[in-house]
Amino acid sequence: MGTLNYKHLHYFWAVAKAGSVTRASERLHLTPQTISGQLSLFEEVLGEALFNRSGRQFELTEAGRMVLSYADEIFSLGQELEETLHHRPTDRPLQFRVGVTDAVPKAVAYQLLEPAMQVEPPPRIICREGKVADLLAELAVHRLDIVIADSPMPRTVDVRGFSHLLGECGLTFFATAELAQQHPAPFPQCLDGAPMLLPGEDVAVRSRLTRWFSDNRIRPRITGEFDDGALMTAFGQAGVGMFAAPTTIAEQVMRQHEVVSIGATEEVIEQFYAISVERKLTHPAVVAISRAARQELFIKRRPGEPASG
Repeated sequence: MGTLNYKHLHYFWAVAKAGSVTRASERLHLTPQTISGQLSLFEEVLGEALFNRSGRQFELTEAGRMVLSYADEIFSLGQELEETLHHRPTDRPLQFRVGVTDAVPKAVAYQLLEPAMQVEPPPRIICREGKVADLLAELAVHRLDIVIADSPMPRTVDVRGFSHLLGECGLTFFATAELAQQHPAPFPQCLDGAPMLLPGEDVAVRSRLTRWFSDNRIRPRITGEFDDGALMTAFGQAGVGMFAAPTTIAEQVMRQHEVVSIGATEEVIEQFYAISVERKLTHPAVVAISRAARQELFIKRRPGEPASG
């Protein structure tokens, strides 16, 4: 089979829709002989008869019906593309399609994405959440503009992409006030023997956290492991165990979940990346996210010092 000729496909589509070469030629402003010749050439290239010819009437074969279904979709998408490009500046907002891996805390994801909504004109944000491999597959076929993840793009994923570090911060540990009172030793010794909730093994910070425990001879009692950080926080709020979250959202965690901070460390670093198919970030929403992350969200602060503003 030779290379598909889209002009031939369009002639076929026109004949199939019109029901005859004559009516198709009138719509395309071509001679019937031209269309008939091109249609025969198209069938020869495909190696399939697309029509059963009965006089001047053309009836689709089974192969013809299959080709028509693809042609309908192809030319419908082409028309949609043309309309989108024509109306986009005034009638349709810029779309910003972002994937967020389930390892990224929801509060961090929101703070990272919020600057994108300040772009003029504001884009329409389309957010997808899932496993990194699934989101990178969507990125590869340009269904997403970026993927926000807690690690660079895995080498095992066969996708051409670039990892842009948005920022990094340490970890703060939290507990209910009642649980914190039951373990009054100074930090980090208060974690030794305490009930602890850990992120799942697929979360990048998990291995750094367990190594830090080992280096400091801390042996917490693991009471739960969670791929979803929001679920881990809910269990922590219920007093099932202590848990850690990025220091950059510490104030928010304490305020929203009625827990207290029992200590923080900069020896365990959590990182956040924007993964894109571009070596240089160009989408205005992505540029806004990157700039705000560097200048506001991940700036270094002394323990207990609130964010400005």
